Amino acid sequence: MSNSPAVPPIFHPALTTLSTEENDFKLAVREFAEGEIKPLVSKMDQESKMDPGLVKKLFEMGMMGIETPEAFGGTGSTFTSACLAIEEIGRIDGSVSVLMDVQNTLVTNAVLKWGTDAQKETYLPKLATEWVGSYALSESSSGSDAFALKLKAEDKGDHYLLKGHKLWITNADEADFFLVFANLNPSEGYKGITAFIVEKSFEGFSLGKKEDKLGIRASSTCELIFDNCRVPKENVLGEIGKGYKIAIETLNEGRIGIGAQMLGISQGAYEAALDYTQNREQFGKKISDYQGVQFQLAEMRTQLEATRLLVYNAARLKDSGKDFVEQAAIAKLYSSRAAEAITSKTVELFGGNGFTTEYPAEKYYRDAKIGQIYEGTTNMQLQTIAKMELK
Repeated sequence: MSNSPAVPPIFHPALTTLSTEENDFKLAVREFAEGEIKPLVSKMDQESKMDPGLVKKLFEMGMMGIETPEAFGGTGSTFTSACLAIEEIGRIDGSVSVLMDVQNTLVTNAVLKWGTDAQKETYLPKLATEWVGSYALSESSSGSDAFALKLKAEDKGDHYLLKGHKLWITNADEADFFLVFANLNPSEGYKGITAFIVEKSFEGFSLGKKEDKLGIRASSTCELIFDNCRVPKENVLGEIGKGYKIAIETLNEGRIGIGAQMLGISQGAYEAALDYTQNREQFGKKISDYQGVQFQLAEMRTQLEATRLLVYNAARLKDSGKDFVEQAAIAKLYSSRAAEAITSKTVELFGGNGFTTEYPAEKYYRDAKIGQIYEGTTNMQLQTIAKMELK
């Protein structure tokens, strides 16, 4: 008979099991979204304008600096918590969801990871309490081929001058802080790309055309114009020539945030479909009583659950310090495809009502499409996954 101690059973909680703190936070965000965002959704969508008072409330709720340490005015929480908030807000409105997604997963995370002590002391408190941030990488000739960017930076001794344009920049209309990628040494190709912190008030900086979009219409998407924009030497983020590294790594994290946004949109659409089919009657009974409708709802629920598992898994891997790049790409790929499928089916289940702005189905559908485009298209995610598998 063995005297060795009994091996305790291995227990791994489900990925969707939330801690008490996470659950309380998620519920608080849901209450905020239902009470403060939902009444404004239709107006913001129609006017293609984010409500300034709502942005102020996002700061007051601590949702614009979720991972920012408390010492800098932030919540001091986790990346997973940020994704939970992005999800819950996306359930009500995709536009507000992406505003806080870019703020938390791209802009603030970049400053936390690569900022100098002085940059952190200067910018993190503002980003947590009053300044919206924007991430400026894309240009007219550099969408998926992001490192083909043509925005030039010139070293003028005690400062840099930025010359050129950026396109399709999220949060541009609301932002005071722009994380801008420009090439300081074009002859070195992508190794000349450097990240700069640009404030809205900097000389030579201005906004250009605001895009009129299919979905997430309240989220501003604008052109940025750099007409010999003067940037102080101390506003280089990270090392000179290492901007490409910052861009890649922040986008890897940002893809999980987009997955969370798509999860929220899918959840909102599914709940709308579930409610509508249980109240709409045809041929003398609720349409949810028909097996054909039940099967469609079951398919939607399965896609929704798979999305949640993939997104939560990628987020928890990131929080635990483990490699998450492939899982982030998988989460974004699947979540965006599932969101399009779920929202499309929602429109169909609403019938003619689903095609009108009086009901929420069509907006969920419009908002979902962007998930397969920004922060890396579907094909870019497939390429990333294939590279990880074949390396």
